[in-house]
Amino acid sequence: VQLQASGGGLVQAGGYLTLSCQASGRTLSMYVMGWLRQAPGKQREFVASILWSPSRTNYADSVRGRFTVSRDKFKNTITLQMNNLKPEDTALYYCAAKMRGESDYEHWGHGTHVTVSS
Repeated sequence: VQLQASGGGLVQAGGYLTLSCQASGRTLSMYVMGWLRQAPGKQREFVASILWSPSRTNYADSVRGRFTVSRDKFKNTITLQMNNLKPEDTALYYCAAKMRGESDYEHWGHGTHVTVSS
């Protein structure tokens, strides 16, 4: 699976950004698609995930209610809508994929930077 993330940028606190991830290379119906992030000086952490089929979602407590993950089966894209952004959301965001039942993500895209100013 090849993944290409885009949509990062600089935004003020309280603002919003939309990240997109284009997936290609495999039939995605058996995959879990995830967004993870790594802030400067911190370990990478889980943000959100979605089963390709059916569309079941999961969120980190820190973003639940503010972020929404979705997928477009026809365009093979995964979207992370991020609302009410906070300075602590500043990080390098990665799109990733893993087979259902696997614990670790095995396919990664290049990260996209999100910077939230206070």
